[in-house]
Amino acid sequence: MATPFVKMHGLGNDFVVFDARAQAIPAMGNGLAARIADRHTGIGCDQLIVIEKPRAGGDARMLIFNSDGGEVEACGNASRCVAQLLGPATVETAGGLIEVAPQGDGATVDMGRPRFDWDAIPLAYAMDTREMPVGWDGLDKPSAVNVGNPHVIFFVDDLDAVPIGTLGPQIEHDALFPERVNVNVAQLIGPDHLRLRVWERGAGLTRACGTGACATAVAAMRRGLTGRRVRVALPGGTLDIEWRADDHIAMTGPAATSFRGEIDLDDYA
Repeated sequence: MATPFVKMHGLGNDFVVFDARAQAIPAMGNGLAARIADRHTGIGCDQLIVIEKPRAGGDARMLIFNSDGGEVEACGNASRCVAQLLGPATVETAGGLIEVAPQGDGATVDMGRPRFDWDAIPLAYAMDTREMPVGWDGLDKPSAVNVGNPHVIFFVDDLDAVPIGTLGPQIEHDALFPERVNVNVAQLIGPDHLRLRVWERGAGLTRACGTGACATAVAAMRRGLTGRRVRVALPGGTLDIEWRADDHIAMTGPAATSFRGEIDLDDYA
């Protein structure tokens, strides 16, 4: 049976979105999400998104699967895409409730409060997450933040000199991070303006990472590098991040529909 989908992207971070509220779809475990996400034999995407009926008081529930098939807690760029489909809504995620609201060609997402406690990241053992006493091959003293999913953030003088494609997977799988981690490397390029590359847990290098932009901005603010509102430039474009007085992070940026189609999911079972 043909199942409709929408292919969307936020700053080039791309998604296949299924709306399972009206038409049930198979569970995305057992490698199904990874097969659909494959860019050679499937539709192709960084993450696969399933919108379901709410379970905990929201307007809808969002499930997020990385291209390796693993389910994750949060995705900022996907949240903006979902806002374009749902309109203003409270969305349940594995990382908690978020508020989404479309704005023109994009959306603003209330990502909730950041968490800094070592066991909320989580880390394997206790340490100060503002400036961690650890390092990997020249990358050292990172910050760690949980914004619905775990992030480690390194601030460097020359972003282009960092071999993120090599160091990213090493850090992602380090024993310090029992649930693995998203790896962010950032450079301050002007007042309240950061440049960022992200090695995304389970997806690798992506053109943009919304939660990474949020985590990096908050880490920079926490260290006194920037004010409470920051522009974050990623390879796919720029996001505006504000750490508001109520302790919530607001992320604003574009979201777009690439195309719509149908797929017979039995072909990928």
